[in-house]
Amino acid sequence: MKKTLLISHNREKLLNALVYFSKSTRFCGKTKLFKLLYFLDFIHFRETGRSITGLNYYAWDKGPVPQDLFHELKQPDTDLKETIALLEQSEDEDYRLCRVIAKKPFDPKYFSRREKKIMEELSFVFKDALAKDMVEITHLSGTPWDKTMKEKGPGKRIDYSLAVDGSKGSLSLEEIKERMSEIKEVTEIFGDQ
Repeated sequence: MKKTLLISHNREKLLNALVYFSKSTRFCGKTKLFKLLYFLDFIHFRETGRSITGLNYYAWDKGPVPQDLFHELKQPDTDLKETIALLEQSEDEDYRLCRVIAKKPFDPKYFSRREKKIMEELSFVFKDALAKDMVEITHLSGTPWDKTMKEKGPGKRIDYSLAVDGSKGSLSLEEIKERMSEIKEVTEIFGDQ
């Protein structure tokens, strides 16, 4: 990610989501964090037609991965370094946890009530979950990751529109396309605020 003087609203949301999940769940390593962000973005997209963090996710063997964040964690930008730390912990020879530690308090001002509610629900459901259990959930048949692996293959970007499933609270594909078009138009005019 590029270093900028002004931090975008999506970036602030991402940084604060990292803090929130690292503080509100146990066993929060990189893999678990990636799955929580994926659920956060795809649930919100299904309900509103837009993601929260602005991340793109890719179909890797262990499930959906926000590839840009994955790479940035190896050489974090200043704002990320000031927000979280990674602590390597070894449980045994077969399992290593790279624990995510928040360095700042969570700032809820960047999130809507809907966004905070989704974060709270995810933290409640996955509070004590291990990353391997969350990987299994993302691999279930019919999930966006599963559809991407079957239709495009590994390493390909997972289309957010695959989150639209006709369930209660889900927008229709037409509503999603209309909202995405509006978001694109506003972004072209005003940039990422």
